Amino acid sequence: MAPDQAGPGAGTPALEPAQGLELPVLYSFRRCPYAIRARLALAAAGLVPGIDLVVREVSLACKPPDLLLASAKGTVPVLVLPPGAGAEPARDPASEPGPNPGPQGGAQAVIDESLALMTWALARHDPGDWLRRGDGPAARAHRAEMAALIAENDGPFKHHLDRFKYPDRFKASERGGNPVGGPLGDRGSHASHEPVGDSIHDSTGDRPGAARLRHRAAALGILERWNQRLQAGAWLLGPGVSLADWALLPFVRQFRRADPAGFDAEPHLAALGDWLGRFEACSELATVLDAPWGLRQAWRSPHWLYHLALPQEWCQARAAGVYARSTRGLGLEQVGFIHASYAHQLAATYARFYGDAGPVVLLTIDPARLEQAGVPVRAEAAGANPAPDDERFPHLYGPLPLGAVLAATPYQP
Repeated sequence: MAPDQAGPGAGTPALEPAQGLELPVLYSFRRCPYAIRARLALAAAGLVPGIDLVVREVSLACKPPDLLLASAKGTVPVLVLPPGAGAEPARDPASEPGPNPGPQGGAQAVIDESLALMTWALARHDPGDWLRRGDGPAARAHRAEMAALIAENDGPFKHHLDRFKYPDRFKASERGGNPVGGPLGDRGSHASHEPVGDSIHDSTGDRPGAARLRHRAAALGILERWNQRLQAGAWLLGPGVSLADWALLPFVRQFRRADPAGFDAEPHLAALGDWLGRFEACSELATVLDAPWGLRQAWRSPHWLYHLALPQEWCQARAAGVYARSTRGLGLEQVGFIHASYAHQLAATYARFYGDAGPVVLLTIDPARLEQAGVPVRAEAAGANPAPDDERFPHLYGPLPLGAVLAATPYQP
């Protein structure tokens, strides 16, 4: 058996549906507050990963083409519904907090806004009445309050949070001002993951860090208003938890984590601090930050190719500008091609040939870049006389250009 031979069907990723079974697919990022609040709603609605949906953790530095095909904006969360499982009919925007759940009809429906995803899940099962359904004046008033709180969070608060937590990721022209227009939502700034600039001065010529402190003060002003609300009850709308609490808390958590000592020393946030502390300690948050909801390993797209490399050989390749190792212990010149694997073949390939090798580097390779570089890829079975039904592996007939390597990360079995 050749070094890339993994065996038929080996290494199928956990929590993926069985062949022929189509489940909704959630593209997520464990630490993203937008994705956290979406997972909170999905879990509250009773959905179970592996049974009701598939969770795919995304590396935002190396976005899989499957995500970009589903939603060109390339941010998370994104829920892809299988054919025939369209999103809910559009709702009266005055009756629901958040945007409509997404497109309908066609081969699939895609929900790529966290609030729409939350309302989609809770429309199916809302045991805690987070949405405050009802036709009475109290329910309508609560929905209006929730919409206003979420708009303030997703607009001005998120604006100031980003510029306080990541001051070096914004262009000078964006510093120090107030957000323009309405809420940013999931289509707005995901600057917590995607830098857009590197200046540390704002356009007014402030000392480094002055703009950051102004954004912190502006965010604290919003938090103090929320604190006043919480003084009257345990939750933003009073004694009962609502969509507003779950939609805001992940962002307040992120704000505190940027400066825990400073946050805890603020004298006017006692009620809000207690609210956040209960969230940090709650089982709902723990559930969505841990597997199977909060995965710590990025999902491996079947549209990419993969190669396992020894760290020292990868370091040599980076210095040389090209990678020319075929497999463990053999060079390209000896074999004639570079062994690679498809995503579902990796686990068995590693176990059979690299399990005793110590640390191994996983190279994620873009076939389109290989084609552009003129490197042929052939799906071939191993051995001199393969049978027609033998498993096939991708073989790279030429040196691997570093520009075709999307990511080089420690391999996690």
